[in-house]
This record gives sequence, structure tokens and C-alpha cells, in this order.
Amino acid sequence: MATPVTPLLAADIIIEMVDRPERPIVLIERKNAPFGWALPGGFVDVGECLEQAAVREALEETSLHVTLKALLGCYSAPQRDPRGHTVSAVYLAEARGTPQARDDAKQAELFSLSDLPAPLTFDHALILEDYRQFRSSGRLAPLRIPE
Repeated sequence: MATPVTPLLAADIIIEMVDRPERPIVLIERKNAPFGWALPGGFVDVGECLEQAAVREALEETSLHVTLKALLGCYSAPQRDPRGHTVSAVYLAEARGTPQARDDAKQAELFSLSDLPAPLTFDHALILEDYRQFRSSGRLAPLRIPE
């Protein structure tokens, strides 16, 4: 049997800074295309589980040690990443300290949900809207089944 051709797999992280008033989140400005602001995250390595990838990517891009709290949802729209079909599991995490941009992050900054930067890359505006709903209602990301 031939090996199936499948989408790439990624883990993204919404990092809440629990040592700051109103728990701002960390976004990175990307060094590489597609340029803009994004959630910290990246591709899962072979032999690595999603949760390990999320923790590793957070540390690599923001210098923060995170504690994963929940899975917000999975995002799989074929057009969500202009580089190719990529499925991302998006985790909610907590951290303390000061983020510092590393790896492929040009900047790492704190933002409130009412004052997000532009442009946001990929489908991260949608993900952050789902997160906004989660923070206000406790409901995880809705299922989006194409018709």
C-alpha cells in the first residue's frame, strides 16, 4: 500500500500571561513569509506529540515555559496557510515572565483582545475570535463542517 499524501501538522499556542492584569496574550511578528503577526507555533516533528510540539514551539519562539490548559480546537481549512494545506491544533496555555523573540520570531509582544495588531497571518483572526468567545462563555471552538 502506498503512503498516503496528507496535510502538514502544526501546533499553535494562545499564551495567556497570568502574571499581568487582564491576562494579555503573546503574539509574534514573523521573520519569514507569510509576514505579519501570528500565534506562536509551528510544525510537529516526527516522533513528537502535539502537546510536546506546542510546548517546544512556545519556548523556541517566545522564550516562555508554558503550561498547557486546554485544546481550543483544530483548524483544517485547506486554504488557511498559503504555503500549503496545514492542519493546526490550537492550545490554550499559561505563562509568567517576559516574552523574548527567538527562532523565526522577529518580535514577541503582549496584546489585549481589544487591541490586536495587523495584519494577522493565516487564519489567526478567526482563531482569536474563537478564543474571545471562549473567554466570555467557556465554549470551545465551534465545529466548522463545510457543506
